[in-house]
Amino acid sequence: MKHYGKFFIDGEWVEPISARPFELINPATEEAFATVALGSPEDVDRAVAAAKQALPVLAQSSKEDRIEMLERLIEAFTARESEVMAALTQEMGAPVSLKGQTGSALNALRQGIATLKEYEFETRLGVNILRREPIGVAGIITPWNWPIQLLCNKLASALAAGCSVVAKPSEYTPVSAIVFAEIVQDAGLPKGVFNLVNGDGPGVGNAISAHNDIGVVSFTGSTRAGIMVAEAAAPSVKRVTQELGGKSANLIMPDADLAAAAHYNVTRGYSNTGQSCHSPTRILVHESQLEELTGHLQEAATKIKVGDPNDPETTLGPVVNRTQFERIQHYIETGIKEGGRLICGGPGRPEGLERGYYIRPTIFADITPDMTIAREEIFGPVTSVITYNDLEEAIAIANDTEYGLGAYVFGADKEKVLDVGRRLNAGRVFLNGAPPNTVAPMGGYGKSGNGREMGTFGMEEYLETKAIIGYY
Repeated sequence: MKHYGKFFIDGEWVEPISARPFELINPATEEAFATVALGSPEDVDRAVAAAKQALPVLAQSSKEDRIEMLERLIEAFTARESEVMAALTQEMGAPVSLKGQTGSALNALRQGIATLKEYEFETRLGVNILRREPIGVAGIITPWNWPIQLLCNKLASALAAGCSVVAKPSEYTPVSAIVFAEIVQDAGLPKGVFNLVNGDGPGVGNAISAHNDIGVVSFTGSTRAGIMVAEAAAPSVKRVTQELGGKSANLIMPDADLAAAAHYNVTRGYSNTGQSCHSPTRILVHESQLEELTGHLQEAATKIKVGDPNDPETTLGPVVNRTQFERIQHYIETGIKEGGRLICGGPGRPEGLERGYYIRPTIFADITPDMTIAREEIFGPVTSVITYNDLEEAIAIANDTEYGLGAYVFGADKEKVLDVGRRLNAGRVFLNGAPPNTVAPMGGYGKSGNGREMGTFGMEEYLETKAIIGYY
């Protein structure tokens, strides 16, 4: 069994100062395939020291130098994209047929270049000069659901801003990040610009969050963990950006194309096996259209192919680990106990799959806004259909959540759809199935976090603002 025992610090693969092994399980087979070393605060100290040493040269580099660095990184990533995808399939069960994991990562790096080309770091504001300068060493803590996309989202913005980085991937999906660190080495990035320390939250994540020499920590994960990051960061008064949980609503207006809305919801909601905080997990439909909509949903669900993520025909792989599998099973059982009507799916594995953390794509009708599965983030392929009497009630239901990451609206009247979108409390609102893009900022309201990623807004999270007054 392979052991990933080294960390990437100051441009070299080094032995940990202090580490313990952690077993990696293939979620499709439930079998161990490797172990990884989990580091310590002392390893974080060494990585931060390397990043701090690299910071002055990077911070003073030109836009052209940073663009060239990102271009080299894209070239090196493209050459090894299939290797990154293979790691993702093994460690988290991402189907090989869906290239969104690696494609979105490359798009994030490309967006870093596009943002840099248009951005002015020094401008005039009346009689003042306004400068944007790198905030310092950036701590990046990424989750297991989109391991490479989110790493590249954050890294592209940090490098574009001129910040060196210390990164910690999830302990459940470290292999893809290790391959990415090799890609950084292939691209010839300066030593100390990117450093990787594997570990868990209490050991490495907390050390990054609390470190006095880190100027900003960017975290994506659960709301519970995000609170812990903010608490650890508070004494050092560093900037904290967080993309946390979600319970996104898809508000289908009475004049919408119900079939299109249903098929989109299944495709978008079950992408990445429903392990996405933006997933439209609550569908709101007029009470007179419930049965018609559920018919379309059931039809769309029959087209999902659940199975071995290495099979090119598979569209839905397993969830990441046993803990998630058992958590989702619990929510499905809770939905049934509280009176939900199963349209499809239900407890247990899909037929013919005796092992692996596979979930039956599950859709509930007759769900009320106060039910558990309508309020709590499930993070799996489980959808709740909720009815409304009129549009005002629908908007109220959509906004009746502690989260506010994503929202979706379907309708025939373009202006009315836009009006509804303006009234939804969410960081990103998608109209009539519009695809995401890397220019629009990504982030949430309420307990979905603070700060933004992607594009100009994402890069500015890694910049300080300086006003120079008196130069005329």
